Amino acid sequence: MTLSAAEHISLTICLTISLEEVEVNETLVNLEFVAVPGFNKYYPPDYDGEQHKSLNAYRGKHALGDRARKLDKGILITRFELPFNIWCGTCNNHIGMGVRYNAEKKKVGSYYSTPIYSFRCKCHLCDGWFEIQTDPKNTRYVVVSGARQKDEEWNPEENGGFAIHDTEGNAGPADPLAALEKSTAAQNHVNKVQIPRLESLQEASDHYNSDPYALSSLARKRFRAEKKLDATKRAVDDKLKGRYGLPETLQLAAEDDGTKNEAREQWKKGRRDFEAQSSIRRARLYNSAAPALSISGRNGLSSLKARILGNTRRSNNVLEKGKPPDGQLDLK
Repeated sequence: MTLSAAEHISLTICLTISLEEVEVNETLVNLEFVAVPGFNKYYPPDYDGEQHKSLNAYRGKHALGDRARKLDKGILITRFELPFNIWCGTCNNHIGMGVRYNAEKKKVGSYYSTPIYSFRCKCHLCDGWFEIQTDPKNTRYVVVSGARQKDEEWNPEENGGFAIHDTEGNAGPADPLAALEKSTAAQNHVNKVQIPRLESLQEASDHYNSDPYALSSLARKRFRAEKKLDATKRAVDDKLKGRYGLPETLQLAAEDDGTKNEAREQWKKGRRDFEAQSSIRRARLYNSAAPALSISGRNGLSSLKARILGNTRRSNNVLEKGKPPDGQLDLK
């Protein structure tokens, strides 16, 4: 059987359309049993959003899972950590602070608007149960049954300290006259101190912020003048340091009347101190040399006298030796 070209093209188009319809149908069928990638949840074919509202309601489960198995009794399974050390009342074993249990949490009362919760835990060392409740009035936990708490409280009043709780519990009733006097004193302080201070601050703010441009121009003008003076003084100081070979890091004093007077007073004081030290030194040298001069003076006089007598005696001896006897004059 031979087909013409037109029949062959039409047959090919029909086969293509039928294959595409089959692929689309298979995709729709697969979407009914495959999880939607965007939500990552599986919705069964018989799931009705208006009827079931959620997948948990469709499966008959709670959002908290097994933790809510006793929720109909008002009990929620939660993780509870012991706030202090206890001894189990059943096995009498010590359980340290920080041990965690899967506790049955339920509301047992209220302190004003704050609920009181009870935590019922099973001991991990035996089959006994113990219960701990919150105490909002004293901001603490208390052991109700099944265990006993280790007493680790320390009262500073019993050990020479000061109370840290209920410091105003024993205070007497408030005195209305004292409260009135206190309020009157506070009002007087406000009228005499705080209000005038605020008014003066407001006046200063108005004064400095009335014309910002003029104030800024005046400040810049003053800064430029001070900058010129500093540059001139720096040039004079550098010239003086270069003339006398002074280090560049040396800070020279300002040349004004006050500095000159202070330098003159310091010079006079140094001069007086130097003269006083010189006089003390001269007196000390004179006192130490006076005895030696007196002793040397006496010794010098006696030695001079002895030398004179010795020279006289020696000259007389020479004359006596050189004189001829009487009658024996040499008349040559």
